[in-house]
Amino acid sequence: MTAAAAPMSWRRRLGPWRSVLLWGLLFAGVAIYVSLVGFVGKFEDRGLIEDVVTLGQAVLILTGIAAGYVGARRAPEGPTNAIIGAALTGLITGAGLSLLIVLGQRDVLNLRDYFPNASPALFNVLSGSQYLDLESSIQGFWFPAIVGVSLGAIGGMLALLPRKAFLLLVAAVGTLVGMGLFSSILRNPWLQQDSLKDLARTLFASDGLTITGAIVVLVIVAIAFGVHEWLRPAERVRRLPARQQRAVAVPMTTVLLIIVLLIPLPATIAGLPNYFSLGPSVALSVALIALYVMMGLGLNITLGLAGLLDLGFVAFFAVGAYAVGLLPSVGGLGIAEWPFWLAIPFAVLTAMAFGIVLGLPILGIRGDYLAIATLAFGEIIRILAISDLLKPVIGGADGIREVPKPIDVPASDPLSGAVQIYYVALVSAGVIAFVAYRLRESRLGRAWVAIREDEDVAEALGVNLVQTKSLAYMLGAAFAGLGGACFAALFGSINPTSIRLDVSILVVCIVIIGGMGSIPGVVLGAIFIIGLPELFLREFAEFRFLMYGIALIAIMHLRPEGLVPSRLGRQEMHQDEEPTMEGEPGTGPPGDRGGPPAHASGTTAS
Repeated sequence: MTAAAAPMSWRRRLGPWRSVLLWGLLFAGVAIYVSLVGFVGKFEDRGLIEDVVTLGQAVLILTGIAAGYVGARRAPEGPTNAIIGAALTGLITGAGLSLLIVLGQRDVLNLRDYFPNASPALFNVLSGSQYLDLESSIQGFWFPAIVGVSLGAIGGMLALLPRKAFLLLVAAVGTLVGMGLFSSILRNPWLQQDSLKDLARTLFASDGLTITGAIVVLVIVAIAFGVHEWLRPAERVRRLPARQQRAVAVPMTTVLLIIVLLIPLPATIAGLPNYFSLGPSVALSVALIALYVMMGLGLNITLGLAGLLDLGFVAFFAVGAYAVGLLPSVGGLGIAEWPFWLAIPFAVLTAMAFGIVLGLPILGIRGDYLAIATLAFGEIIRILAISDLLKPVIGGADGIREVPKPIDVPASDPLSGAVQIYYVALVSAGVIAFVAYRLRESRLGRAWVAIREDEDVAEALGVNLVQTKSLAYMLGAAFAGLGGACFAALFGSINPTSIRLDVSILVVCIVIIGGMGSIPGVVLGAIFIIGLPELFLREFAEFRFLMYGIALIAIMHLRPEGLVPSRLGRQEMHQDEEPTMEGEPGTGPPGDRGGPPAHASGTTAS
């Protein structure tokens, strides 16, 4: 009996270490991947902190530290095991890069035939040739493994820190990386002011931060973190009665609204110094965010509340855009020189009609079949838009051009271009958000939620499935049509290249990442999915979707309920964590520890 039980005992002892090995292999694959796709080599000359670390080096360093942190969390309980697990994970990660150096320098396998970025310059970076003064990079093949052990150990130490110290370090590193990446956004306006030129050159290099700037950023983050921990404003507000919470929220919302309204205006008109002027590019980005907020709020009704997955949502966006393009257009395809403000209601009504046309044939379809049916509808609209059949009406592949702006002003006027659409889009998004909120809290909104939970039970309780589903499709289409109308006015044209499947996928991502059924979640999701890449990832156009995918995976892993989930969504995602009748925590999924290991807070299990 004892002999039979011994193998099981060893398996149990090796179980956590096996997880450490697997995570080490995973991070080794990540390090190899980011190297071979060209991220490390391309950004080796892109400074993050001048004369200290480049962006390419920072990617590898953060990968090694993250590997060590995860290895420490997966190791058996205890500080010693945590450090050993972290170092082991870091060693495997670095060994993967060492293997890449060896394979890249051998004639047996020419990696450049398969990966053009596997160049000698990349291997010089990985082997540390600039530090070790090596004649060939293969002589330093051991360098990544040794550095990986060190970085893994650092990650393990981070896992042993108390929670507050860990959050402070994460905030400091995140702020340093963010300021280094986007330093030009702050540096260029400051250089235009004589009084700020010296300060800009002191804090910012040509690309990235100076050492002085990095120190200043760290000090500011430390002070801000200390003040936040001392005051704890969020906890203080939550403890206030509802009336006092509203009294605090009103002035903060008012200040935020004033800032949002002044963003696109030139600094002189807004009454601010010139270095506060952000320019029309920011206005264009915020207008795009508002457009996607409209579509996100529409899909939030269809998917977030009613649970009806619509992968052809871009079709309603296209209908609204083409309706506004045809009616007020002054080009050859214009059918009526209506003013923009009169064409908007017509575009919304047309999109609603198409919502009914889509909704009626698929009312009885559920699940994956519903997604396929809506996807087919979106493709039908795209093919019709590009076909010769409707070319005399909507222009075919060329689309409709010369869509006038809502207000006809000279090009030199501050309200020309994207600025006026900025305000139109903001007002439209605000109106739609108010309507969506009222709908969610209404009897119709509760009927949508009932359908999402169980259609059969909802029907048994008296919910009219045909009417309720049709209203969901119709109202969701109306919001998307309004977004399409503003899009056509923003760019002055509409063509079939804008009717892409990835637009529907982006809107679905906005709803899910923000939090299904949550109106603030849709706004934050649009900022994260559309605004941040548009404003800050233009420099990384080649790797935009790579960074995009990594961020989405991280959010879905850390916040599966969404960034700002609704109350119901939060309860559904964390129902296994609710306390039982005896007050003990829930069991959770198989293999889940139910929380961080004891050594994560710096103490060992008793």
